[in-house]
Amino acid sequence: MNSTHSKYSATASLVGYLYQCRLALLETLKRLKTNPSLTVSIETLDDVVFENEGTPTEIIQVKHHINRQANLTDASTDLWKTIRIWCDLQRDGITQNGAVLCMMTTATAPEGSAADFLRAEKRNITAAERKLFQTAQTSVSQTNKEAYTSFLSLTPELRLELLEAILILDQCPLNEDINQHLQKEIWTACQRSRIEQFLIYLEGWWFKRILKSLGADHSLPILGEEMDSRLDALREEFKSDALPIHDDLVTATVDHELYQNYTFVHQLKMIEVGSRRISFAVNNYYRAFEQRSRWMREDLILVGDIEDYEKRLVEEWEIHFETMREDLGGDAAEQEKIRAARAIYDWIEKEADTPIRPRCQVPFITRGSYHILSDKQEVGWHPEFRARLERLLESKEAVE
Repeated sequence: MNSTHSKYSATASLVGYLYQCRLALLETLKRLKTNPSLTVSIETLDDVVFENEGTPTEIIQVKHHINRQANLTDASTDLWKTIRIWCDLQRDGITQNGAVLCMMTTATAPEGSAADFLRAEKRNITAAERKLFQTAQTSVSQTNKEAYTSFLSLTPELRLELLEAILILDQCPLNEDINQHLQKEIWTACQRSRIEQFLIYLEGWWFKRILKSLGADHSLPILGEEMDSRLDALREEFKSDALPIHDDLVTATVDHELYQNYTFVHQLKMIEVGSRRISFAVNNYYRAFEQRSRWMREDLILVGDIEDYEKRLVEEWEIHFETMREDLGGDAAEQEKIRAARAIYDWIEKEADTPIRPRCQVPFITRGSYHILSDKQEVGWHPEFRARLERLLESKEAVE
């Protein structure tokens, strides 16, 4: 199969949008150090907008190119598309409160170009206006035609006022380089060996929060306090006596019908647990199984850590299980056995508290891990669960 992208591929657009979101995270982390009350919005007035008390302070247009070959000449389409958007913002009065109009791009502004004169260093607004005005009058680019018209419709005073607000930040990190810049911003958050994993969890939360904002009827800007709170939580989760939890797994649900032939489900049916509680069990099984797998892939725990944890869980279970068997005696009726077994399962659901790490207090890890053990027949609820599962397996094999 040919793996090259078709002419209809949205790959470039997707990479550009992901880059925009990651760059927004990088810039938020930088600003948060000195301005914890900031808010950031994605895809509102522009690609990225920073605000203070509801007033835009920085309106950022992000331009990503695969390599450094792109440049911001005076007729650059990237530049003029951005200028057209900002002309509209100026007419709407957005720039009157001192907002900075910032273009962040991986491209390079050639020396002596209009974009070069709009950098933070060696700014020359008059020279930039003269070059852009001349380009708008003489260029034959149809792509930039609307932008030229919009710029030329401004009075000389308004053109200078607009350009005074513009800041060009060129040669921004490429998409493949942005990871190391992000890691530099959070390098004190946890042990150096865990920085990459820390960033994965932070970005997971960041993208989820952006999607929530984009899906809302009204803009839901990301508050600086939210970012601070998430960073604080992750710092705690990445301490040596804790483990981080993926946000998507906290509320993850799966179709419990797909698990009807799993041993742990048969164990629950054996003691007449209702279908609603079985669906809870399936969700906990999936969440724990997936989170433990991710921890191992991320080198946050080892196979030996999991084995030690499961031994502790089995020891706790054995105390309850053997106590139940002693209390029942040898001549208990089936309903007595079921009632006693359900009491042990109730303990698993409501009281069992054996965290995998002291500060990893997430109930679904303990509950789900017990279901994983139940699926391996290392624990069970009915006093005769092993013999009954063996008969069930034999009957299935006979049918097959």
